[in-house]
Amino acid sequence: MSKPLPKVKLMVARYPDRGTAVIGGEMSGLVNWNDIRYPQMYTSYKNIVSNFWIPQRISMTNDAKQFPLLKDREKEAFLTSIGQLATLDSKQTRAVLAFALYVSEPTYAPIAAQIAAQEAIHNESYSYVLSSLVPLDVQNKVFHDAKHDPMVQKRNARVEQLYDKFINDPTPQNFFEALIGTVVLEGVNFYTAFTLFYNFARNQMMLGSSTMIGYIHRDEVQHAYVFSQMVRFLLAEMPELNTEANVQFIYDMLIEATELEIEWSRYALHGVDGIDLDDLEGYIKKLCNRRLRGLGLEDHYEGIDNAMTWMIAFDDNSDQNTKTDTFEQKSRNYKKVDGDNDLDDL
Repeated sequence: MSKPLPKVKLMVARYPDRGTAVIGGEMSGLVNWNDIRYPQMYTSYKNIVSNFWIPQRISMTNDAKQFPLLKDREKEAFLTSIGQLATLDSKQTRAVLAFALYVSEPTYAPIAAQIAAQEAIHNESYSYVLSSLVPLDVQNKVFHDAKHDPMVQKRNARVEQLYDKFINDPTPQNFFEALIGTVVLEGVNFYTAFTLFYNFARNQMMLGSSTMIGYIHRDEVQHAYVFSQMVRFLLAEMPELNTEANVQFIYDMLIEATELEIEWSRYALHGVDGIDLDDLEGYIKKLCNRRLRGLGLEDHYEGIDNAMTWMIAFDDNSDQNTKTDTFEQKSRNYKKVDGDNDLDDL
């Protein structure tokens, strides 16, 4: 049985600022971005910080006019998706901070703080959207129903189990498994809902809600990248974790999450005009392959490269690129000018 990890100290002056390991290492507690082991973590930190946004800057005026015009099945899918998204961001806000108690890579804590703040903004945005569209009793019912929905519970259960397992028994193996859970949550579990809102957008409907989802999507791509990198750092530093069994665990988790997401998509989005559920299945499988590649592994699914081609306009295939969505005239990437870009980059 693995020995539990110690909680990191707030400050230990005799330890190096750079840190010596992702977990179980030594770090002073002082963050010096000019003296870090993994430079891509500073890039990620700056990307995440530059993505700052607040829900109230997105107008919901037209959405409030259009929501009553949606078909009943579309309204149901809209509200179900909002509730389901809230179940993901709520637990992720707390989980990424809980992990920080044991991570001895000094760049993790400031990045986790930013990720947690963004997840909190995502949750606020769901409340903001609902408050713009439906009465308070309906708003509360959406969130209540989501946490009691057996299908939501089924698709969320595995990640929640991995998080609780690590928090209750913080061993290196359990940390590795929890990290894979974050890749699943950030990189797979949001995408059925994203597809619904983008389908509205391409039909010039619910553009405020879809713009908000575009910002959330952009955030989650960065989060998935950070946690994928953490997995790769961990396996490189700890050969005892870099085993065939753990590689198989990654495949099993991503494949299971993919199949559950496909099942959820058929439950949540059936009967929505414009969404072909077979195409969506292919797209979700394509996402699984992308997450596997992000972890340094080979594709699992074949023959799905052209699935749901209309999503190209909204896709996350390159989260470093600036692009303008078909439903809005401003770029989703509105970074401020800093030492890493100039006016020509904006």
